[in-house]
Amino acid sequence: MKDENICEKIVASLEQCSFQNLLEIGPGAGALTKYLVKIPGIHFKAVELDAEKIEYLVMHLPEMKGKIIHENFLDVNKPFEGNFTIVGNFPYNISTQILFKILEWKNDVQCMVGMFQKEVAQRISAREGSKVYGITSVLTQAFFDVEYLFQVSEGAFQPPPKVKSAVLRMKRKITHIPMKSEESFFLLVKTAFNQRRKTLRNAVRKLFDEQTLAQKVFDKRAEQLTIDNFATLTFKMLS
Repeated sequence: MKDENICEKIVASLEQCSFQNLLEIGPGAGALTKYLVKIPGIHFKAVELDAEKIEYLVMHLPEMKGKIIHENFLDVNKPFEGNFTIVGNFPYNISTQILFKILEWKNDVQCMVGMFQKEVAQRISAREGSKVYGITSVLTQAFFDVEYLFQVSEGAFQPPPKVKSAVLRMKRKITHIPMKSEESFFLLVKTAFNQRRKTLRNAVRKLFDEQTLAQKVFDKRAEQLTIDNFATLTFKMLS
């Protein structure tokens, strides 16, 4: 990333979160990192897989020595005890997997500010009724308040990618939405959206008894249900 204005906007968005522990995913050549290391009074770490980039970072930002985890983020153990915040210009080929890893850590991740491919960001932040509202929208928004902050054009990067990007901020919900269990919720949401063109009744028939399936909510398709609707339905599931 070469556009300093975008870097500064991301850092400003991050600083609206309150945190003591910060993890950067994929610092690369340090476009964001050079700002992050200046944030006072925090514990900062970064995860980077590329050994050459680590060497470059330590050479140009000596304060990063000892703060870089040389590993693939998808294989990393939780980097801090207790709460922490995540920031990054995420590698687009694994950005959805990064999101699901953050969901695994949802009880510890207070806030996330990240850059995604624009279409992925739109899916994560979509509301019910939207054509792009789906599994990632529901599973993420059940546990985080998601804000689509701003779009980033191809010209902000060198070399420019073939896609537009967008920055999201996710803040952990203060109170969890009541649900029978996370396992039930994940199963229901995935089953419903795997056959999103069908009515809910036909898509999730195996998960409910016939009496429950007769209820009016099952006339709808998955994309018409709110997150609260899905959560409420988990209490009526067979198992």
